[in-house]
Amino acid sequence: MQNTEQIIIEKVKGAYEAGKKGAAAGTVASYIPELAKSDGSDFGICVMQRSGSIIGFGDTDRYFSIQSISKVIILAVALRMLGDAEVFSGVQMEPSGDSFNSILKLDTASSKPYNPLINAGAIQVTGDLAGNVTFDEMLSFAREFCLDDSVHINEAVYHSEASTGDRNRAIAYLLKSKGVLKGDPMETVDLYFRMCSLNVTAKSLAGLASVLSNNGVDIRTGRRLLDDYHTRVINTLMFTCGMYDGSGEFAVKAGLPAKSGVGGGICAPARYGMGIGTYGPALDAHGNSVGGIMALEYLSNALHMHMLQ
Repeated sequence: MQNTEQIIIEKVKGAYEAGKKGAAAGTVASYIPELAKSDGSDFGICVMQRSGSIIGFGDTDRYFSIQSISKVIILAVALRMLGDAEVFSGVQMEPSGDSFNSILKLDTASSKPYNPLINAGAIQVTGDLAGNVTFDEMLSFAREFCLDDSVHINEAVYHSEASTGDRNRAIAYLLKSKGVLKGDPMETVDLYFRMCSLNVTAKSLAGLASVLSNNGVDIRTGRRLLDDYHTRVINTLMFTCGMYDGSGEFAVKAGLPAKSGVGGGICAPARYGMGIGTYGPALDAHGNSVGGIMALEYLSNALHMHMLQ
């Protein structure tokens, strides 16, 4: 008779196989030139368990650009340093239903971005930090939350972001014109670009997901990195808003809090104290990793991890 560990390993392997097969249906991001160099056939999944043991298959140690998953780290730092009242004075907690870089509702429906996990919301939260926190300090926070001291900036991606990021600059100036953004728009967007350009692995994202799955605690040391309430806030926003305008469908099918990035990563806190990280740069029309979604849906169903199940 198989023990629990053997069963989990088999299910993670099954999730890897499903994700690897599904990756063929996607295409790599091309609007940031450096991302277009990714190999769409790459795929990896890593699970960090509450015990600290790690299960991984495929490209779990391959570095890639964190992109929008950095919004989770930015939000975590802001909540820890400023508190939720300050952070949410300038951004809402609602799904937008629009693409991640849309400015339509920002200009017509509300001066405050709909949530911190779309570009406008993340830029707004970054503006709360810019001028008070250096990039080196933010990098230290990223390493801390990802349980990975090897997280570093990819300079080529940063320069690629900066040279093609006029839409994000426009968002920052629009927020400033509405009196919402407190920081300097150029300083804010530069810090935002740098955070999106961090190099991580699927294992890094599993570490981040582990912290969020274990109520803000580093399972290796027992040290609290986020308080319970702020962890709940982040997990809830990931569940409702973390997969761009595909969040609703993912919530129905996988039922996990998750945050994706166009670099191909997905970070997913799960039941039983599990942290899951996937990497597959082939994306769907929403900008989510096709392989990552298929793997997470498979694993959620196989291990009964749907939050509403």
